[in-house]
Amino acid sequence: MLEQIAAALDITEAQYQTVVDRYTAVAKHLSKEGSSLSPYNPDIKPQGSFLIGTMIRPLIEDDELDVDLVCRLSGKGAAWAQWHLKHAVGGQLKADEIYKRMLDEEGNRCWTLVYAESAKFHMDILPAIVGTGHYTLLESSFASLDQSQVDQLALRITDKRLGNYTSDTNTTNWLKSNPFGYAAWFKERSRVSLLESRSIRASVEPLPVYEKRKEPLQRVVQLLKRHRDIMYGGDPCKPISIIITTLAARAYNREADVALALSNVLQRMESFIEERYSPALDRYIKWVGNPVNPEENFADRWFLESEREKNFYEWLEKAKEDFALLLSCNLTEAYRYSKELFGTRSVNEAVEELGVKNLITERYQQPSYLLAVINAAHRQQPQWPVVIRYKVEIHGHYKNSKGKRVTLTGNNIVPKYCDIFFVASTNVPKPFDVYWQIVNTGEEAEKNKGLRGGIYHSRTLGKGGLNQKEYSSYKGTHWAECFIVKNGVCVARSYEFIVNIGE
Repeated sequence: MLEQIAAALDITEAQYQTVVDRYTAVAKHLSKEGSSLSPYNPDIKPQGSFLIGTMIRPLIEDDELDVDLVCRLSGKGAAWAQWHLKHAVGGQLKADEIYKRMLDEEGNRCWTLVYAESAKFHMDILPAIVGTGHYTLLESSFASLDQSQVDQLALRITDKRLGNYTSDTNTTNWLKSNPFGYAAWFKERSRVSLLESRSIRASVEPLPVYEKRKEPLQRVVQLLKRHRDIMYGGDPCKPISIIITTLAARAYNREADVALALSNVLQRMESFIEERYSPALDRYIKWVGNPVNPEENFADRWFLESEREKNFYEWLEKAKEDFALLLSCNLTEAYRYSKELFGTRSVNEAVEELGVKNLITERYQQPSYLLAVINAAHRQQPQWPVVIRYKVEIHGHYKNSKGKRVTLTGNNIVPKYCDIFFVASTNVPKPFDVYWQIVNTGEEAEKNKGLRGGIYHSRTLGKGGLNQKEYSSYKGTHWAECFIVKNGVCVARSYEFIVNIGE
């Protein structure tokens, strides 16, 4: 079931092929005869999660996929500094009227092509120079390389924030990045059998064919990333994917079963976070090293932004608890709890694919509650026309007295005087407006004049207003509901998300 949920989180074959078609077209344009770049054999390859097979669909279905690409050149003009290389690539993109219209403002390192809204993705293109021996090394097995050879896989890239951006023509002084070395390392770590051997080229230059089957490590990373998304919504300080991916890959012990791999990875991840002394800071700091660049610390922002470190450890402890509970559940309980951890859509798709729908006693309906509570007289009714064309669902958690996150399921009891957080996800195309309704019931709320029930425009800072924060003040059965309004019509409405508050 976990493996099938991860498969449902994956991007679709149609999305995958669209991206491949688009970046192949860009590569042809950059290398065509007469291009100023053609002497340097430009090609474009994916990097990041698209390359290593751990990409997941956005939590908000209308959000764009962010596809990271490398524009790899075998050389450059003798007088070219970083600026010249970057603008040679940008200039060639602008030579095509369509790409010129799609091109966003210059980024620090990349050029970004923003595709039509219907495509729902954009491509970040990183100009880069390959080192001597780069292509020869691609034929090797990653396991057979020493560190100096791994370093030769690195690219030299552009960054306009650097002092030598416009002047230094010596590429050895440029910023170094090694996305293909990282991908080869990850694919090496993902091997279930040590008898299997792959060339680096097979790892980092895949044919443009959609792979439906994934290794257990890839599925584990996808599940962990979605659990993170559900837990933190649009929080900019949520744990970053490269740290989750790297620690999971280090902790993976070649288990063939996704559930076993997930359980073991979560127990071992923390042991791969180092403490290193920083002479510049004169103190010890947390260190999550880049496996192909020992000088790079993926957790370098933790010291400056302590919220990031705090959130990572909070997420890791919550993930351990959630998955331990999930793995102890029967099928019906696992179905119910999985929806809180991964979202209703992916879990329902998994159940359909597995053909176990009839074994789940809960089925697909929302639990029913006393009509006297749901039909409270002070509950405001929607003021817009309601024409439901899309979906919106709510996920929630609260922080207990120890500051620990606890997932809300609609059945657990929330203590008084703690923060409650709701995150809504929807497939309504942007733009839209978000409205929330918080309804309090019970004697304590009535006695203290706290019988809320109004509908109001989202005032929170969450992504698109889809985050909502509340406080558990009164004992009783309460609920939250989310409305998505587009052009004056309510096109999506959630179920009542029940919150039971105790003493």
